Amino acid sequence: MKYLLADHAAALIDRIIMDQIPAGSRVLDLGCGDGRLLCRLRDEMGASIQGVERDPKAVIAAISKGVPVIQADLDQGLDEIPDHAFDYAVLSQTLQQVIQPENVVNEMLRAAQRAIVVVPNFGHWRIRLQILVNGRVPITSELPYDWYNTPNLHFLTMIDFRALTERLQLRIVRELPIVSGVAKAGLKLANLRAESALFVLERMTNEVIPITIPEPQKPANEIESDSAV
Repeated sequence: MKYLLADHAAALIDRIIMDQIPAGSRVLDLGCGDGRLLCRLRDEMGASIQGVERDPKAVIAAISKGVPVIQADLDQGLDEIPDHAFDYAVLSQTLQQVIQPENVVNEMLRAAQRAIVVVPNFGHWRIRLQILVNGRVPITSELPYDWYNTPNLHFLTMIDFRALTERLQLRIVRELPIVSGVAKAGLKLANLRAESALFVLERMTNEVIPITIPEPQKPANEIESDSAV
């Protein structure tokens, strides 16, 4: 269960995710597809890896690369994953495709100390413009689907995702708006300009020893207050 992105775009997102994870971490990738990201984490960063994937063909492809994969539907829970078994759980471009996003995020933070979630931003200006001008469901390079064949069940903006974290009483450790495959820490009017966004999350009551994650080139602790847009 992977969001459809061109290979070059997927590689850029993978790099941004990898930049948030220290070498040698234990990483769980939910909706891991063919295991592309997990292979890079294992080979380039010495990570201990585990994938979860629903599609049987993708599971076979991942196993052929030496990636351990559990075939499971994220909406059915992660019963096979013990509590706190991982440092990071990753969910990239998949949250909008599951039936119960709240449950999936909660399961991520049961299985791992921190969650890395990448979501498409339906608040992007091109999407708003297409709806305003054409009066139809928009199609962009980031959202290359017609309304009748899209795998997306939910349509959220960066502001919507922040509201979800508040509802679930989660702390946003890092927020990185993404524009043309480049992370833009502290981006002004991010909900209007970002095509997608990465969030690093942890529980408010997290009592586990904090994990040190690499610092971005620019300060990333200033979340732009753009609730009006």
